[in-house]
Amino acid sequence: MNRTDDRLLPVALLCAQAAVWPGAALLRGTVPSASDLLVAALVGGLTTAALALRRARPVTTLVVIAAVCALGAGPLPTGAVAVLGTAGVVLALFSVATERDTYTAVLSAVTLAAWQSLHGLTLHGLSAPDGLDLVLTALLYAAACGSGLLVRRTRRARQAAEHLLKRAEAERHRLPEAERRRMERELHDVSAHHLTAVVVTAGAALGLRDRRPELAAEALELAVETGREVTRALGAVRAPAPVQEELPSPDERLRALVAGFRRLGQQVDCEIDPLPDGTVADAVYGIVREALTNVTRHAPGAHTTVLCRYGDTRTEVAVRSAAPPAGSPAHGTGLGSGRGQGFLRSRAREAGGTLTSGPTAEGGWEVRALLPGRNTGSVERTVPRTYRLAQLTAAAGLAGQPLLPVLVIRSSETTPGSQVSAGVLFALLAAAQAVALLWLARAPRAAYGVLLGLVLLWSPAMEAGGYTGPVLLPPLLSGIATCTALVVKAARGVADPSPGRFLNVLVAVPVHAAAATAAVLDRGTTLPVWAVGASATAGAALAAGTAHWYGTLRGRHDAADRSTRDERLATWTEEAVREAWAERRRIATGLETTVLARTADMIAEAEAGHLDATADRAREALAAMRALLDTVREGDPAPDLRPQPTLQALDLLVHQCRATGRDVEIRRTDRVPERLPTAVDLAAYHAAETLLAAGGTRPALLELDADGDTLTLTATGVSAAAEPAVRRRLETRVKALDGTLTTGPGGGTLRLRLPLSGEEETER
Repeated sequence: MNRTDDRLLPVALLCAQAAVWPGAALLRGTVPSASDLLVAALVGGLTTAALALRRARPVTTLVVIAAVCALGAGPLPTGAVAVLGTAGVVLALFSVATERDTYTAVLSAVTLAAWQSLHGLTLHGLSAPDGLDLVLTALLYAAACGSGLLVRRTRRARQAAEHLLKRAEAERHRLPEAERRRMERELHDVSAHHLTAVVVTAGAALGLRDRRPELAAEALELAVETGREVTRALGAVRAPAPVQEELPSPDERLRALVAGFRRLGQQVDCEIDPLPDGTVADAVYGIVREALTNVTRHAPGAHTTVLCRYGDTRTEVAVRSAAPPAGSPAHGTGLGSGRGQGFLRSRAREAGGTLTSGPTAEGGWEVRALLPGRNTGSVERTVPRTYRLAQLTAAAGLAGQPLLPVLVIRSSETTPGSQVSAGVLFALLAAAQAVALLWLARAPRAAYGVLLGLVLLWSPAMEAGGYTGPVLLPPLLSGIATCTALVVKAARGVADPSPGRFLNVLVAVPVHAAAATAAVLDRGTTLPVWAVGASATAGAALAAGTAHWYGTLRGRHDAADRSTRDERLATWTEEAVREAWAERRRIATGLETTVLARTADMIAEAEAGHLDATADRAREALAAMRALLDTVREGDPAPDLRPQPTLQALDLLVHQCRATGRDVEIRRTDRVPERLPTAVDLAAYHAAETLLAAGGTRPALLELDADGDTLTLTATGVSAAAEPAVRRRLETRVKALDGTLTTGPGGGTLRLRLPLSGEEETER
């Protein structure tokens, strides 16, 4: 809201106050004194100026308005600050609730109510006549605070939904490119590292064939083992698992990496601190592997130092190599793809750090990266405890101020009495109803029953407190909590309709009608009993029906918003996964016909004992990898017909769901065949996609298992998937394969069973 809107309400309140006083007094012919007009002008000016700043400084505005109106009420006639002292304070409290946290808003409302209550007690004691102003004030402040909190919650929910949609839309365009970059980087890391080791080892064995013939057998054995490892690793690149496999600790993986390079004849020393699993550890491993691979290519035999320091504020990684020994052959020269340095910086940047590389003064090379440390990214406390303590201290001091000698506000003589006023009893009943409302979400039936039981106590409280005010006002006040509960229940019933959803209204109407009838008859009336009862029943039915109608309308509006958002998320998720899957299949096809084929030839030559041919095939595989990387980077136009994703695309689906803020985990047991019948593979993936696209914020778990001839997909944490429309889509896919669909207790668990019938496909 802009600045002009912030000034509109304060000016309107000032005009309303001027109409009440001195406007009404002037109409009656009473001219206020100049001193009263001056004080009223000061109060009105300060209040209006403070309210204009209510969004930027809401708490300060509230304190200023309460203090100014309290000071002005002393010398001015009755009603001179009535509008500013009520509506102005309520507007300021509403701004506190919308602009500040819940703790501050509730503390402000309680402090205000306590201040006015203690002030009234110091003037009149517990036996003040009626004392209804105490209840009305508390309800007014509670309504202002609750409305403000509801507005803030709705606004934040809308902002969160918009942010979620923006993230999903951005991820829809980013996922295919991210998949291309992932495969490009993995191809470079896996192929370049392993095949370079074969080339270097074979070259060294050929150069020392006459002096050390045993190196040839070792080089051939390494070629076979490495070639098979390349085949397995590239297979994982084509179809990465959606769940993380059991791996050694990051520091153990780094030491094993260093040991592997030592076996290649490299002189490597290392100092590695323990590292936790995560993005930083993955980045450290990739950086060290690429740096050591470059040393092996360009400076074989050079002394190298690997340093990894994991600290509180940062993680420091350094790979420093000396100048290569004189006369050492560089068998790996010319094997690089020219992308290593770019991948190094990409890894560091994605982990939230920076990387530099360059020659050293001694003629060597150094790669140094600074990444986040132990405390980076930790969530700090939003508000310090000392600030909360200061808030409580200030609130206690303000609330206890009326207990001090009253210096400014005039006191009046009180009439002693032993009877507790009706206002105190009404306040206790209203507080009990508020507590019952707080329990409405956890125990809806019990809380609603308590609310209706408290309604019947208002009439005895009127008699016990000697209430002489309007007879229908207490029954109306008692109905506020019931109507609030009906609104909440009706809104929630839209998402989960039940046959007895109108029962709450049917129970509330006779209870409130009986309470209102009893109050009127106790006071005395000339109307017949049936007329009083009929009027009370009609009024209660109108109020309860209106509350139920409004709650239903609000629930339908919220459900429509959620449905629209879920549909957009589902559409974007589907498009993102399909585009990324098409990109993966395109690259995998090239991988199978180039690098994997050359690697298979290398293994065959090594098993045949042909060292020269083995080295040549390894160089060809590296060249094929380089050509494939060029193709990946250039990209091809997207085909009109994209391949349908299968269960091998679950990692993409999980990635997209996590990018939109939902925690999703996939578990796949070893009993699930690697190759499934095409129809089952497609149906299982689409079922998983439908379950995760059904919406919801709870963490979701999908488990895949096979028992004999049946594939079982168990989904947990997908309560939204129990909706009729989602269930119909699932049943359509399951019945097409003669499968079954069952729902667990509470509707949060679904289990699909698909028969593994038909011939297994070898390629899709």
